[in-house]
Amino acid sequence: MTARVVCFGEVLLRLSSPDNELLLQSPHLRVCYGGAEANVAVSLARFGHDAAMVSFLPDNALGRAALDELRRHGVDTRFVRTAPGRMGLYFLTPGAVLRPSEIVYDRAHSSFCLASADAIDWNEALTGAGWLHVSGVTPALGSVPAAAAVRAVQAARKLGLDVSFDGNYRAKLWGAWQGDGPGILRTLLSDASIAFADDRDIALVLGRPFTEADPAARRRAAAKAAFEAFPNLQRITSTIRTQHGVEHHDMAAVLFTRKSEHATPSFSLAGIVDRIGAGDAFAAGVLHGLASGQGDKAALTFGLAAACLKHSIPGDFNLVGESDVRAFLDGGLDVRR
Repeated sequence: MTARVVCFGEVLLRLSSPDNELLLQSPHLRVCYGGAEANVAVSLARFGHDAAMVSFLPDNALGRAALDELRRHGVDTRFVRTAPGRMGLYFLTPGAVLRPSEIVYDRAHSSFCLASADAIDWNEALTGAGWLHVSGVTPALGSVPAAAAVRAVQAARKLGLDVSFDGNYRAKLWGAWQGDGPGILRTLLSDASIAFADDRDIALVLGRPFTEADPAARRRAAAKAAFEAFPNLQRITSTIRTQHGVEHHDMAAVLFTRKSEHATPSFSLAGIVDRIGAGDAFAAGVLHGLASGQGDKAALTFGLAAACLKHSIPGDFNLVGESDVRAFLDGGLDVRR
């Protein structure tokens, strides 16, 4: 069973320093495309779903290459429009040993940020869709993208779609325009069916702390408060990451519904290649499971496995298919011939 999922957000050009160097330590940069919602769209397309991207790109070589990259992975780009402005960028300094990765955003005045909030006919863009996926990155870009994100989720809810919302709080972006992050994210979350969020995200949105000493109890209390605050919300899920070093993490995941709680065992990830986009890989994996008719626990397990595999792949996009995730869950590490 497959579904049509529409993803709304900015497609970015990522420029990263090579071989664990500091940014511009040598005059070389590695280039790839990404962006939270684009990452989800690519992953869902590779899992066999009808994944569509709604966005704005500049009408130049960078924008056209981004469009071609989405199409190469099977994403429906009919609703990616060209608009005045520039390509949104981000620069990545990959971490190593005990030095964490660092990101520098360069997204001001991009085509996506400048596009009008009412430039999209959401009735047309959402035709035939079962899901709309958005994240907290989009409203953090400015008042116009924030208004566009609110309009998108409200249109989806009016049309009876399920809304998938990934918290993705970006303090640097909100701070650049002094936006009301908690208030706007609260508006988006009120129309969400599923939230990819942990207790810190929920505390930020609700404006209250969760102080339970036990992390599991803290997550449980936050989920309970979110369900009480947002009647449309049916599921809350997140990964649980323990960092032993930049290249060695443990990952597990938890999912709450209004009546149940599901948790996964932890996977040890040593020798991490690239963790950027792992949260989006998790979101796509969970959405794949739910859209395919799997139960909550199976969808959660699939999402975590997809996120684990993303750590082995350079770039923002998770390039694995469903069979790769199934093979990972089966525990096979022999060369596949």
